[in-house]
Amino acid sequence: MQTRKLGLSDLYLTTIGLGTWAMGGGDWKFGWGPQDDTNSLNAIHAALDQGINWIDTAAIYGHGHAEEVVGKAIKGIRNEVIIATKCGRIWEGDSREIGKSLRANSIRREVEASLKRLAIEVIDLYQIHWPEPDEEIEEGWGTIAELVKEGKIKYGGVSNFSLEQLKRAQAIHPITSLQPPYSMLRREIEEEIMTYCGTNQIGIIAYSPMQAGLLTGKFTKERAAGLPESDWRSRHPFYMEPQLSINLRTIDQLRKIANEKKISLSQLSLAWVLRNKEVTSAIVGARSPQQIEETAKAGDMSMTKTEVEAIEEVLTWRINNL
Repeated sequence: MQTRKLGLSDLYLTTIGLGTWAMGGGDWKFGWGPQDDTNSLNAIHAALDQGINWIDTAAIYGHGHAEEVVGKAIKGIRNEVIIATKCGRIWEGDSREIGKSLRANSIRREVEASLKRLAIEVIDLYQIHWPEPDEEIEEGWGTIAELVKEGKIKYGGVSNFSLEQLKRAQAIHPITSLQPPYSMLRREIEEEIMTYCGTNQIGIIAYSPMQAGLLTGKFTKERAAGLPESDWRSRHPFYMEPQLSINLRTIDQLRKIANEKKISLSQLSLAWVLRNKEVTSAIVGARSPQQIEETAKAGDMSMTKTEVEAIEEVLTWRINNL
């Protein structure tokens, strides 16, 4: 699989990265429902076998559980994998409540806990998960800069930052990467953020490029209605009426384009995200080896101008009907 240089760093990421959100399990507020650890471990190893060279996780995924799973999976092969994790979402003990802190002492506690769960000595990319509380951004990003100097982490990145927040952080210490949501159904970063990142050599790592399963083409009204309460999607407007019907009709049209190209809708969705030179990589979640084996192939796919224009027509219809 091809690689792209991440911002100003010396990290070269494969165009597809493995996301571990679902591997945290369903026992937390934003879980994806129950998940078997054996399947998670097998999915991670399958991703590496497919040529994927980096894994994205976060302390809050399953309240530390996803990081523990990743730590087990990479034991003995640490030097072959780039590890990215996140901070800023906290919890106390067995509490399921999620707090927000970017205070220096909080981030320092988080980084030590993540290093221990991952069983590694240094984190390749450490990201502020959410820019909250907003008034603590400067303190939080300043702490990330200190951790780079101290050798706890190699590079610092941010996730879910607005343009104004990016500028505030960039003034303190160079941002290596931004991790925003980006898919055919969520295109907000195209307005200003993508240009800013390109100009300032900030790598973009797109998360949810398949819109949390919608753009796999395997979602139906029945599946949406059957989502368990432990799955955060059961509470999101994208998976509820009236948006759900519009999204499913959009997906039917996109599937026709994928069929003409003789690829899956998942692969089309990823190729569309990766068509932008500003995007370094797209994060793909997986619950099983079979899922990642299909999507990994999209890392080397390209799109024609005609295909991009056909997709744009479908997406314009969706916006006009929301």
